[in-house]
This record gives sequence, C-alpha cells and structure tokens, in this order.
Amino acid sequence: MARQAEHIQQCIAAGGNWSRSTLHAVSGVAFGLCHRSSPLPFLAVPLCRHQDSVLISIGQSTEDCTLGTRCYWCRLMSYALGTPSTAAQTQTAPHQHPSWSPYDDNGGTAAAVAGSDYCIIAASTRLSSGYSILTRESSKVIQLSEKVVLVSAGFQGDIRTLQKLMQTRNVMYQHNHRRPMGVNALAQLLGNTLYYKRFFPYYTWNLTCGLDDKGQGAVYTYDPVGNFERVGYSCQGSGKDLIQPVLDNQLKAASPLLVPAKNWMTSLPEEEAVDLIKDAFVAAGERDIYTGDAVEILVINKSGTRRMMLELKKD
Repeated sequence: MARQAEHIQQCIAAGGNWSRSTLHAVSGVAFGLCHRSSPLPFLAVPLCRHQDSVLISIGQSTEDCTLGTRCYWCRLMSYALGTPSTAAQTQTAPHQHPSWSPYDDNGGTAAAVAGSDYCIIAASTRLSSGYSILTRESSKVIQLSEKVVLVSAGFQGDIRTLQKLMQTRNVMYQHNHRRPMGVNALAQLLGNTLYYKRFFPYYTWNLTCGLDDKGQGAVYTYDPVGNFERVGYSCQGSGKDLIQPVLDNQLKAASPLLVPAKNWMTSLPEEEAVDLIKDAFVAAGERDIYTGDAVEILVINKSGTRRMMLELKKD
C-alpha cells in the first residue's frame, strides 16, 4: 500500500491529467477519471467490483463511501493523503467507558480519646452512599481483644476486608505467641498492612485504640497508606472537620513528638470525656448528613470494656 500511495501522491502533484492505465495500475481496480484542473480532482471510483461507480471526493472518500473501512480504495486514498482512515481511527482511539470508580465513600465518623487509665472509642452507625441511607445499624468497631479495638470509616467494602484480615492476623499472633496482641503490636501490624496495599490502597481511615502495657490509654491515627502516629485523641471520617476542632479546644493535648516530652494524654476524668464525645457527635450530626442515627461508644479501662449507644437524629 505504501508504494501505491507514493504513486497517488505523484499523480496528485501532477494535477488532473492522469491516465487510466496509471491509475488502474496504482489502485488495482478499474475506474474512470473526470479530468479537472483542480489539484484534488473528483474521481468516479467504484466502491467495489460489484457496485456501480459513484462520484466521490478524494479528501472525503472515507466519509462518503458506503463500505467505510472495507473499501480498499478509501483506505488507500486516506493513506496517500495523510488523513487517518476510519479503521485507523477505530484502532488508535481509546475506548470510552462510563465514569466508574472502584471506591465509594460510605461516610461515617469515628473518634477516640486516650486518658491516663482509660480509652474511649466512638463511631456513628449510619451507612450512606450519596444521598441514600443504606442502613442505620452498621458498626464500624471491631474489638480484637479485651484491651484493643480497631475502628474504621470510609468505604464499607474495604472496611470489612481490612477488619477481617486484622482479625485473622490477630488469631495467628495468639497461636504463635501464646498471648493476645497488644495495642502497640496491632498499630504496627496495621501500618504495615496499609503500606503493603499503597498502590491500590484500602479506602479507609482507621484508629487503633486501647490500653498499652502500662495500662495507659493509646490512640493511633492513620492515613490510607499506612502512616501513623500515637496521639492523645483523634477523629476520622466525614465528620472530622466538625469534631476535631471541638476536641482540640477542650482537650488541648500536647504533641507526643515534643522534646522534652510532655504529657499528651487528656487530664479529663473518664465520665467528662464520655460526655464530651457525646456532645461532639450530637453537634456533628446536625451538620453532617453522613453522621447520624446512633453512636456506638466503647469505654476501655482496667475493669474491662463498657459499651453504650447514643441515639442521634434519624433524618
């Protein structure tokens, strides 16, 4: 085809006085010629050997041809003139798909506060998608041991997958080490797991909470790719922008990275911290449509784990 196209380009450069024999040799099919003085003459070109000749323009041959990409002459002329044929456009043009994402943000809010001898974890139970409420009783909290809790917000599918994986790894840890996994060990394990999936990350925002080996409250906050740090309190999810400023104002905990180290755990008594969490979620529920229905609250201390529910607005 390249050699034939070169001949056609020479014929176009020569003008409209083309001989039938020359064009017949170039194209490989019999056709007649309308002699015109234009450098782009109109040709009476047969679309195939079994159809009558039709008058088509060289520059628009692929558009006017009823056979389209199956017509040899149209493909040859398009190649010679440097205009991509329909076949080439079909092969090179990217296939368009409807807009789709493997992720969905199902909303929800989670918060945690660490005290000197307690840890409070709270999470809303509403599960949404867009402006639709899928369920009002979806727990975002999983308790892996007596003193360790994992709470997650974000995409429900990744939340369930990640929590199931952490539960499996926790059982393996207990079989291998003959003791339950501590909050520090789970924090490191979760960070490694999230970092392992960094190229296709879990669409989750997590908090690892509980009591450490000294009996003090511990809260670890994460980003979706595994970066984490220990803090005195934290909030994740759709209501973070509403609850985090309240916690900052009321708790005023110092950063654990300060040198020299300062006490970064809240000095609030346990019951006052629980009331603060309740008030923060009630306020967030008035502004965030993805936070509502109820709040599941867990209080972990040396006596064990206490669970309670706080009803929020249903609309």
